[in-house]
Amino acid sequence: MTETTLTALLGWSALINYAVLLLWFALFSFNRDFIYALHTRWFNLEQAGFDTIHYAAMAGYKLLVLVFNLVPWLVLTLLV
Repeated sequence: MTETTLTALLGWSALINYAVLLLWFALFSFNRDFIYALHTRWFNLEQAGFDTIHYAAMAGYKLLVLVFNLVPWLVLTLLV
């Protein structure tokens, strides 16, 4: 795999992952009650804990995308 191909792959991967993150945020923001009702069928969760779990998961996902996609893409873009 060439550097140019890897750079393109990481760039597209970062865009797709951030699109997933935005979709997750939008669905959670506009359909929170439905998602909460769906999850409480399986797990005994309070609303505050549910919000905390989703917020922490979104933050972790965002951090992983940043570390494994965006930073390597930026480094390769600056080097190539």
